[in-house]
Parts: sequence; C-alpha cells; structure tokens
Amino acid sequence: MSNTRLPMRKICEVLRLYHACRQSRRSIATSCGLSRSTVSDYLGRAAAAGLAWPLPEGLNEADLEDRLFPAAPGQAGANSKPLPDFAYIHAELVANKRYNLTLELLWCEYMEQHPDGYKYSYFCELYRGWLGRRDYCMRQDHKAGEKLFVDYGDGLEVWDKLTGKSRRTHLFVAVWGASNYTYAEASLTQELPAWCGSHVRALEYFGAAPLVVVPDNLKSAVTKTSFYEPEINRTYAALAEHYGFAVIPARPAHPRDKPKVENGVLVAKRWILARLRKRIFYSLGEMNIAIRELLEYLNSREMRKLKQSRREMFDAVDLPKAQALPANAYEYAEWLKARVNLDYHVEVDRHYYSVPYRLLKEEVEIRLTARAVEIYRNGERLATHVRSHNNHQHTTETGHMPPEHQKHLEWSPSRIIAWAEKVGPSTAELARRIMESRAHPEQGYRSCLGILRLGKNYGDKRLEAAAARAVHFGALSFRSVKSILEKRLDQQAPARPAAQSVLPFHENLRGGQYYSS
Repeated sequence: MSNTRLPMRKICEVLRLYHACRQSRRSIATSCGLSRSTVSDYLGRAAAAGLAWPLPEGLNEADLEDRLFPAAPGQAGANSKPLPDFAYIHAELVANKRYNLTLELLWCEYMEQHPDGYKYSYFCELYRGWLGRRDYCMRQDHKAGEKLFVDYGDGLEVWDKLTGKSRRTHLFVAVWGASNYTYAEASLTQELPAWCGSHVRALEYFGAAPLVVVPDNLKSAVTKTSFYEPEINRTYAALAEHYGFAVIPARPAHPRDKPKVENGVLVAKRWILARLRKRIFYSLGEMNIAIRELLEYLNSREMRKLKQSRREMFDAVDLPKAQALPANAYEYAEWLKARVNLDYHVEVDRHYYSVPYRLLKEEVEIRLTARAVEIYRNGERLATHVRSHNNHQHTTETGHMPPEHQKHLEWSPSRIIAWAEKVGPSTAELARRIMESRAHPEQGYRSCLGILRLGKNYGDKRLEAAAARAVHFGALSFRSVKSILEKRLDQQAPARPAAQSVLPFHENLRGGQYYSS
C-alpha cells in the first residue's frame, strides 16, 4: 500500500462515495481528484481497520489517521506488482517539457517507491497503452437516476427603474442525463451563494437527487482547476454530502463530457429566453416567474423522436432510481480558515469569537452560516457561537478562558466598591477614587484588592481609618495606605489640608502634614 497521506477530509469523502453513494473506484477517483490506485489503497486501509460509512460517532480526523496509519505498519501482502499512476506520469511529462523530463526518470522514481515493480520496457508499454486508450469519443448511455448536468448560459437583462440601467443575468440550467428533464432559473451572479441556491431550488423542483452531479470548472464548484485532480469547493462539497450525491467535474475544455447540459442550455434559450426577449423585467423575481411558466411548457412538450415529454420520461426513468431528498433543505455555509490570536479569539467578518485558550496560534477551520459560527480543528467542533454583526466586538464563552482570566472576569468596579463598603464608607470612597484616577478602571483593580487584604493583618477598623486619611490627603495607592498602617498614622487625627501647592499633584508628594504627629 502507498504511504502517501491525504487530508483526512478527502479520505472521508472516499468512504462516503463508496459506501453511501455506491460509486465505482473510477468515479470516486475522478470526483476526488485521485488516482484509482490511491482510492483502492484507502478503501483497503479502511476495511483493514474495520471502518465503513458512516464513521463511528466521536471519531475525529486525528483518530481516523491513527486508525489508517498505525505507528507500526504491518507487512504488505499484495502478490501483484503495483501499477504506475499513469495520470500522474502523463501530467508530469506535459508540465515539465522544458526540463526534458523522460519516462526513464519517472520509471526510476516509480522503482524507488516500488522496488518490486515493472521493468522499464514493460513500464513504457503499459504507459503507451494507457495513453492510446485515453482519447476516444463514445456515445454516452446514461443510467436512470444517475447523473444531473449543471451549467450557466447567458441570460436576459433586468432593468433598474431609478437609474434606467440594465444588468445582464446568468441562466442556470440543470438537465438529467437519462430523461433530459430540465430546470432553469436566472441569477445575478455565478458566485457561490447563487450557485448553491440554484442547486437547492433545482432539487426541490425535481423532488429527488441524483447520484452524481457534473458541473463545469467554474470557481464556485472547483477551487483548484486541474485536468487530472480538480479540487471541489468545500461549501459545494458540503452541499453534495447533504443531498448524498458525488461531484464529478467535467474536464477543462472537454464539452463532450457534458453534452446534455450544453444542449440543455441551447434548448432553454430557444424555448424560454427567445420567447421572453421582448419583455422588460424590473426584478429578478419577476423574470424567474416568467421563466418558470415557460419551463413547465418545455418539460410538458412532447419530444419528436421519443414521442414523450421530458416530465413523462423523468417520472418513468430517472425518478424511480433517484435518491429521496433529505427532510431539511441544505443550509448555506461557507468554510474559512483562521489562526487563533493571542487573546484566544478568531476574527470572522470583523467580529471576534472565542475558542479554547489551549489553541493559541493554531490554525482552525470555520463554518459560517447566516445564524451561527462553528469552529473546527481536525474535524472536531470546538466552539459554536451565534453569529454577530457588531463590528470589532467580542463574543466570548467563559469556559474558553484560562482560569486566571475567568477569575478576573468576576471583577468589576461596582463589585470591588461593594466589597470595600463592607469595611466602611471611607474604604469604598478610596476604592472609587483609585479606579476613577486611572485611564481604565481595570488598572486600579490590583491596588483596591491589595488594600482590602490589608484588613486581614490590621483589622477593618484600622483599615477604615487609614482609608479616611488617604482620601483626606489624596494618597490614592496601595503603598500609601500600607505606609499609614505601618507608621500607625491612622490612629492620629488628620490636620487641616495644606495650602495649594504650586507643584502638580502626585500621590507620592504628600506634604509635611502627612508625617505630622
């Protein structure tokens, strides 16, 4: 087995597509951007570890990695020689022409990983055989209920009554492979929220979900476009998991991978947009109402060759084999990455949310919905907060704070003054003045708490008298009160205040009266 490790999230997707969606290894490899040998490797590891789908509750990504990659791996037991990864070999040859990369060098790298692999001559023969079979065109016979093809086409214009300006819309089209049953709607953008929203409404219109969705390589579907290893957008992948289908993007610049939707866009333009071309629309909602009316006509219209409508074909062919929709529609969520700041908060949309303090400086993943902010690490949810739109404010859960910060949270000016009032009014007044004299009340907390602790050694009566003397002379500090008690000045009646000094006030400039006996 290969020792190349993938992100645990991708391995989970392999297990889901194999066990829940019953996809072939080839389809899984295409959907996840992997070679078939890698898919087989991880399915074998999971079977050896006794794992299927769904994974056991509470098993996070770190635990899954330990199960699949134990510290002391056993001996490999494969009898057959490992096949080269031809897709990787071809991609390397294409991408590194300027370095004169050869099959011989790639064979050497293959032998370093698999010393018992194929000899060079047969290695080349296998590669050329694979290369000769990869570029062919065949009629696509679509299985019932299997594939839904989705894409965008140019839409109509929507007008602004106030400015008199128009904005071009985009026509989202979804077509079933076997029946040609079609859904269409207009959207203002092709961005992720609109893309996912159109999918949700399309599936609700169909009343069922396919096993596979084939999109184009637009950014809302594929974050990393690659001929061999496209990477599916995290939010789009979550939508696919919610409805139980696999995402297999069409290859870049290969329109014959998705002829159904290419033709579906043309049909939608011909039978829907062409009929609406002379109408003026002032809102997207108004436009979509008109599109829906003509969409019903398109799906109910009898196709000349099949002598059946798209709806009749769908009800008879695709619908019985399609998946039922889940009880709840997908809730749109975006995935972000952030690093935990020194104050154990992460910034999300200009607001700060707490995480457990032990994760300082760690990178976490954030699932952001309209109502909630969920924070994950290694697939484990660490925190959930109600989403706030108050910019530059903090949402903090007490349990996320270090113990010393939790104790500090219990302090407040009113609470400290209430503690001081138990000693006497002069002590409370001293505490109030100390906190008012600081730029921030928190800067006076330690002084006030230190003064209150002096009562344990000198008694509340003497502390109250010392506080009265400190207030009288404006000696607003812990050291001043401690000095008064040590010198027993609290037992003397305070003299009248001295005349106004030309020097500016400072707590350490007490004047001669302070030391008078």
